Amino acid sequence: QIDPHKVIAAIEPAKDVDGFHPVNAGRLATGLPALVPCTPLGCIRLVKSVHASLSGLEAVVIGRSNIVGKPLVQLLLGENATVTVAHSKTRDLPAVARRADLLFAAVGRPEMVTRDWIKPGATVIDVGTNVIDDPSAKSGKRLVGDVDFDRAREVAGAITPVPGGVGPMTIAMLLVNTLRAARRAAGVPIR
Repeated sequence: QIDPHKVIAAIEPAKDVDGFHPVNAGRLATGLPALVPCTPLGCIRLVKSVHASLSGLEAVVIGRSNIVGKPLVQLLLGENATVTVAHSKTRDLPAVARRADLLFAAVGRPEMVTRDWIKPGATVIDVGTNVIDDPSAKSGKRLVGDVDFDRAREVAGAITPVPGGVGPMTIAMLLVNTLRAARRAAGVPIR
């Protein structure tokens, strides 16, 4: 019964540390300074820890959500990567994924991206957080990503785990955005 669009619109854009307000989304899309959604920002920080420059690298983003996929595309374009947006309706999705130097899985389907979808040596950023049944786990459940981690790491040059990869970076970027918003509000220069 809560309209998320009304909730987001009610937030002052300068205080929108999640980066979801249409003003921040528009500023990001046009290349202006903005508070950026935390998960995509964390993804960029992670991939830049492996690649000093993303310029000219082929990036494939599987997922087109307003929270992760679309802002991630804008950030990658800002880094001069060549970007393909893929999704559930993409024809021959495994072949599209195999082209990627940088593969971002943000689709919300447990272990959908398998080893054969990954170009050898590619950097794989798994944004997914999915709970699956696992009788061997104490709770009978286990947390997995959108990538079949155990098999994918055999071919990936670098890969993020789930849990422990993008999640902690998202929290760190929320703190970065909070600090940026506070500095801006106080008139302190932002680095």
